[in-house]
Amino acid sequence: QLTESEGGSVQAGDSLTLSCQASGRSFRRDTMAWFRQAPGKEREFVAATFSGGNTDYADSVKGRFTFSRDNAKNTIYLQMNNLKSEDTAVYYCAARISGTMTTTWSMYDYWGRGTQVTVSS
Repeated sequence: QLTESEGGSVQAGDSLTLSCQASGRSFRRDTMAWFRQAPGKEREFVAATFSGGNTDYADSVKGRFTFSRDNAKNTIYLQMNNLKSEDTAVYYCAARISGTMTTTWSMYDYWGRGTQVTVSS
C-alpha cells in the first residue's frame, strides 16, 4: 500500500514537498515513481528512480523537482520548487516490482490514491 501526504494550494513560485510511505512490504528494491494527472489530461510521468540507480525526470520539471527516497523509512519524496500553474494536478506515487525503470504509467504495479496540488498564478 502506498499513501501520499496531503498536497496543498500554493502560489506560483512557492515550494511544496510530497511524501509517499509504503506499507505492507519493502519497496527498497523496486522502481518508485511519481506521476501526475491534470483535469482532462492523461496521466503523465514526473520522476522515477530505481533503488540505488539514477533518477529520471520529465523535461517539464527538470531543475525544479527533486526526487529522493529513504529506504529505511520505506518512503519517497518529491520536493517541488518554483511551482507553476501548469504543475496543478493530482500527484500519484507508484511502485514497479520488477523490471527496469519506465515512464509508462501502466507498467507500475502499486499506486497511491493521489493528492491534489493546486498552483495559483
